[in-house]
Amino acid sequence: MTGQVRNEPQRPVRRTLRRAVYLTLAPAEPNNEAEHRDIIWLSRSVDGFLITLIVLNVAAVILESVPSIESRFGTWFLWFERVSVSIFTVEYIARIWSSIERNDEAKSRPFLTRLRYMARPLSIADLIAIAPFYLGALLDVDLRMLRALRLLRVLKLSRYSTSIGLLLDALEKEARPIAAAVFVLSLLLLIAASLAYAAEHAVQPEAFGTIPDALWWAVITMTTVGFGDVVPITPAGRVIGGVIAVIGIGMVALPAGLLAAAFSEQIHLRDQRFEAEVEHRLEDGRLSKQDKVELEHLRKRLGLRSGDARMIMLTVLREARSEPPTCPHCGEPLMTGVSGPNPRPQRRHFGKGLLRS
Repeated sequence: MTGQVRNEPQRPVRRTLRRAVYLTLAPAEPNNEAEHRDIIWLSRSVDGFLITLIVLNVAAVILESVPSIESRFGTWFLWFERVSVSIFTVEYIARIWSSIERNDEAKSRPFLTRLRYMARPLSIADLIAIAPFYLGALLDVDLRMLRALRLLRVLKLSRYSTSIGLLLDALEKEARPIAAAVFVLSLLLLIAASLAYAAEHAVQPEAFGTIPDALWWAVITMTTVGFGDVVPITPAGRVIGGVIAVIGIGMVALPAGLLAAAFSEQIHLRDQRFEAEVEHRLEDGRLSKQDKVELEHLRKRLGLRSGDARMIMLTVLREARSEPPTCPHCGEPLMTGVSGPNPRPQRRHFGKGLLRS
């Protein structure tokens, strides 16, 4: 019959191998969140396996530095290293290969997209995780140094930590102000070392014989550490040391203050994103079961605590109930004009094209 809509069963979505790899390795995004939920179990299993492998690698590097343990289990450590590097290498290549699945624009420029992906901080951390093994196999380098570099695999955990992600976002946003503060700090260190050299090198040639030697004193003085192994003894040197110590209190705290403010802003933006999603879900006046499931998924992805998410939802619900209804034609608030024990709407303007009597 005409006017009737036939409900046909939806066919399962067929994905390419590259698309499946991307959804498994990449975090859910607004443009693929619904598709990502279909394989969330696989994505979480892979993430859990990689996190466990990273932790075990860090533990192995630490235990391998103990001579008694290394002499007994050296062969096991070697094979564990080879297997781990193989897995990390496959992961690194798979992430680069599937990175163009992010959107249609990325697919139109695959080579440039992959280059940009390789230049991202998290991709560099993935490369650092496997580079020491291949450097040791190709070059004649100190194995102890390579063992220390293998500890940098812990940087891969930043991919799975929301807090570290917020910190990296804060660093990226405040990169220029922090770089400017570090530049001014470096300039002051150079000036302090030069002045200390001029005032102290004649009486303390072993400590202030050169400007690079004086830089050590300038660093520990400006950072207010003050080990006391090198101190100025001339009146001019002591005056310079006092001024540098006072200036250092503010200069060293400046980058930390910028980073703390940016980190706080990122947390606020995260809360705002969750609040905006709750408001969007409440446009029809209620939260369905599917809405609650998707909001819970978003909460976990953003790293929000259950209590904080519940407070945001209660606040949005309270505000939604306190707002007056709006006219469906013009969006103006509806004025009911009720009063008395038996309220009856009065004849007033309730919005363009909507009058009640």
